[in-house]
Amino acid sequence: MATTEQFRALFDPQGVVVVGASTHPGKFGFVALHNILANGYAGRVFATNREAAPVLGVDTVPSLDDIPAGEAELAFVCTPAATNADVLRAAADKGIRAAFLASAGYGEAGEEGRRAQDELVALAESLGILVVGPNGQGVVSTPSSLCAQIVAPYPPAGRIGVASQSGNFVSSFMNYACATGVGISRAVSAGNAAMVGVTDFLGFYAEDPETDVALAYVEGIVDGRRFFREISAAAERMPVVLVKGGATTGGQRAAASHTGSLATDDRVFDGMCRQAGVIRAHSISEAFDVAATFATQPAPRGNRVAVVTTAGGWGVVTADAIAGTDLELLAIPDDLIAALDVELPPRWSRNNPIDLAGGETKDTIPAVLAIVARHPDVDAIVLLGMGIQSNQGRMESDGPFFPEWGLDRITAFHDRQDHRYTTVAAELSDELGKPVLVATELAVTFPDNAAVRGTVDAGRLCYPSSDRAVSSLARMWERARWQARRHG
Repeated sequence: MATTEQFRALFDPQGVVVVGASTHPGKFGFVALHNILANGYAGRVFATNREAAPVLGVDTVPSLDDIPAGEAELAFVCTPAATNADVLRAAADKGIRAAFLASAGYGEAGEEGRRAQDELVALAESLGILVVGPNGQGVVSTPSSLCAQIVAPYPPAGRIGVASQSGNFVSSFMNYACATGVGISRAVSAGNAAMVGVTDFLGFYAEDPETDVALAYVEGIVDGRRFFREISAAAERMPVVLVKGGATTGGQRAAASHTGSLATDDRVFDGMCRQAGVIRAHSISEAFDVAATFATQPAPRGNRVAVVTTAGGWGVVTADAIAGTDLELLAIPDDLIAALDVELPPRWSRNNPIDLAGGETKDTIPAVLAIVARHPDVDAIVLLGMGIQSNQGRMESDGPFFPEWGLDRITAFHDRQDHRYTTVAAELSDELGKPVLVATELAVTFPDNAAVRGTVDAGRLCYPSSDRAVSSLARMWERARWQARRHG
């Protein structure tokens, strides 16, 4: 079993050596060294190259035998499978505690590859080295500014820990982090999971002070009882959001050829997730939404939702979305209606969704949000229609009449106000411990919109649609109910 010290060597090494660094910019050994150097890793960086050719300003050495002992804790291995046993022996002699293997040609390559993989694991165990992979993409750790991987991107720092059997989806999750500003703490591709798998990383994340929520992708399970035991233990301590590939016959065949994973009955797996308290998402985008919600919003204390919108249509479809979940569209009590009557014109909806009916002034939205959020019957808010005015301002500032006719002043005013509205939403959420979710398609159509920026600047996810916000809120409520059942 991997130790905490070995995981620390993987995620927070004092030094890294790229084994098999290349002068060719298309080779894994070049890309891995580039990504480590380019993203601010502050530890010592070494590299081996058979010809000892300099790579990216690093003076390489022919083998691990030539690096100083005790200076590196992590080896990123890009050498062919046939040489890796010798690499591990040399690494152990130099005090290296963890090795990430990007090399392919193991368990995913048939019976001979599986035998080689088993032999490599046995060797690593005897040497006291944690082996991650093989056939993996890399490891990222923003607390250490470590980007030891063979592809982009490097994500912003945050509180989500990613573990995946597929390196592609590590990239997908980190791409979403870059797009939304909701960051990552650790991310790792388990590859063939020869020595440690996804649940081993979830166990580490559950104890990791840098991580608040786990986000995982799996394709198959070798030992179902162990998987259930380990993922249950992780979910007891933190939200675990999981996507499983291979739910269909075609997907199961693809998984077997991809990482050598064994299929499991999907209905059994679904029941296991419910029992373990794991949030099972059905797509990569949904999984990131849910994980980002857990990472940035307080947990709801109940299921009563108020929808605040500047236009009626958005409220209608959001009410429909809520009706398809275990959330409840709050029936607005009389005292809340009376308080809102003071701030809104007589034509406002006087119902939930709370449609402002275009009657807002520059201070109406913050006032309404405060009144609604502070009401004891409201457990959560979905806020819609932010950014409309600043989006018009974008068109005006791009048009032929700017900055004349007062367009410079009015566009600046709308930008300030829309940024302020979503900033106030986050401040109320933090103050009251209630989720306030902002949803607008501007998050993807014009991500530099002031309302979107206000949400992102506050460290929150701006949802591209209200149904995605509602779905994420519903999954938070699902976990809250599981915790209540679990703890009586």
